[in-house]
Amino acid sequence: MLILDSDTTRALLPFENLVPALRAAFIRGCEVPQRHSHAIDADGTMLLMPSWRAGAYLGVKTVTIYPGNTAKGLPGLYSTYLLHDARTGKPLAMIDGNEITSRRTAAASAMAASYLSRKDASSMLVLGSGRVASLLPHAYRAVRPIGRVAVWDIHARQGEALVARLQADGFDARFVPTIAAACEDADIVTAATLSTAPLVHRAFLRPGTHLDLIGGFTPAMREADDGCFDAASVFVDTGEAVLKAGDLLHPIEAGVLDAADIRATLADLCQRRHPGRVDDAEITVFKAVGTALEDLAAAVMAYEGFKGSQGATPSAEAMSM
Repeated sequence: MLILDSDTTRALLPFENLVPALRAAFIRGCEVPQRHSHAIDADGTMLLMPSWRAGAYLGVKTVTIYPGNTAKGLPGLYSTYLLHDARTGKPLAMIDGNEITSRRTAAASAMAASYLSRKDASSMLVLGSGRVASLLPHAYRAVRPIGRVAVWDIHARQGEALVARLQADGFDARFVPTIAAACEDADIVTAATLSTAPLVHRAFLRPGTHLDLIGGFTPAMREADDGCFDAASVFVDTGEAVLKAGDLLHPIEAGVLDAADIRATLADLCQRRHPGRVDDAEITVFKAVGTALEDLAAAVMAYEGFKGSQGATPSAEAMSM
């Protein structure tokens, strides 16, 4: 069985190729059962995320989430990915799940922004400085002319460290101590945190802003207040978001948002069943909880990319992914 470590996996998943690969996967579709979520002691959560495309590949990702790890100097999330041949069940590869998760999450966020942000969007505010947050400017630069990046994090030292890395990568980056003021200068506001209290308030957002919420994945987690969903154009990655995301459940319960008013999913956007943003003054909101379809697409891209680099010829079934 092939083993792809983090460095190899990262090199095989450049955003300029991963974003189109995800778009193609949402157009094709695959089987995605609802994820399993299990509480581990008081602070931990384990997710099991399977998916498959008949006659091609099947895979499963395991994810452990421990928010308390931040205080220990450890990542809050670890994951592994096991890819199989869907025709026989044969294990094909163990792939670094952290790279799969972080890169597909950032790429899906950027793909959504390619439909929902203004075409001239060039500045963004990143909330958070973890693995996913650090990739967002790079992913967005694959779809929009991003030059200026503001970074906020509850831990200033970590936010400033991310700013230094972004500056080294050619971004005009700066650390901001407050979210409200930074929103005034941001075409795109993207949040990748484990917050359980709203960080972004509607009063912070100017007309034409695209708000991207990708950190929260449970009913208890929130990155935006109810007002952010009032009279805004709301989109989700999949229908599962309405069942699990606190950012949606709270405004729905408060009567600010009706689930029926959610405009579209990523599949709707990719398959052109919805046009996305319709005018430059519109405030768009994208809420994601992640889907195993994205993991499978990224895993297949990494596996086929590695096999191709070794001179192996992908099968017809594999290429159909």
